[in-house]
Amino acid sequence: MGTPSGLRPARLKVGIISAGRVGTALGMALERAEHVVVACSAISTTSRRLAERRLPDTPIVPVPDVADSAELLLLTVPDSELPALINGLAATGAVRRGTIVVHTSGANGVAILAPLTEQGCVPLAIHPAMTFTGSDEDVARLADTCFGVTAADEIGYAIAQSLVLEIGGEPFGVREDARPLYHAALAHASNHVATVIADALDALRAALAGQELLGQELISDAPGGLAERIVGPLARAALENTLQRGQAALTGPVARGDAAAVAGHLAALEPVDPELAQSYYANSLRTAQRAHAPEEVFDVLADWSGKQGRRR
Repeated sequence: MGTPSGLRPARLKVGIISAGRVGTALGMALERAEHVVVACSAISTTSRRLAERRLPDTPIVPVPDVADSAELLLLTVPDSELPALINGLAATGAVRRGTIVVHTSGANGVAILAPLTEQGCVPLAIHPAMTFTGSDEDVARLADTCFGVTAADEIGYAIAQSLVLEIGGEPFGVREDARPLYHAALAHASNHVATVIADALDALRAALAGQELLGQELISDAPGGLAERIVGPLARAALENTLQRGQAALTGPVARGDAAAVAGHLAALEPVDPELAQSYYANSLRTAQRAHAPEEVFDVLADWSGKQGRRR
């Protein structure tokens, strides 16, 4: 963390509870900033292997030992496990007074850390707005990642900001009461995009099966094939255009008011996968609302939805 005089900042002893994809990536990034990961916990075989590969000099020890050794304690467990972990640490007095305790949950602020805050810890919520796969790219991506920060006071915000800047990220503040909405927005942008792309690939594979040109590989469900090569540039362009131009980037039949094309799409998708067709309907309706599409498009969508209701 930077100092006004430009002197070398103090390094922190870092402990990581749950050395999975997120924990080990942050641990590597902090070590590159010359902090020291002194201990971590890992239960599953996958987590242990990831910790051994990414943090080879860090001992894997029980949770109380991780907490006792840390000046900066990272809680990188899944959201559903966070309350029990915090309550357990507080009940056992495992965390020393003055320890900076950071969780990486997107949906939670610092209120969830109250049992530890009451024992003199410094509570921080620092959420990397990034997906983690366990691959080598995770750590490299952190340098271009924005981090949603919630703290209890200005001192907490200053600490969080310094930590994020040290690993090359961009910190931004999120109000305690806005954390669920913030997290919903990110889930919509990442998780649901993955679902839409996966559905599109399934539909494209069905459309192309048996139509391979001479010398091409057969259409299969394996990733990285022809379907991905077709969809990839299109999806990347759509994303970049939207980030740069907003709603003006929208193209396609809904934006053009081509109700017949929308009806044709629904008719083609339904026999392949009724649930995929339902998803296409829902996304088309939302797109039509955002694009202020002509009434003909809404009529087609209402007609299709009505038919589905009658079939049930």
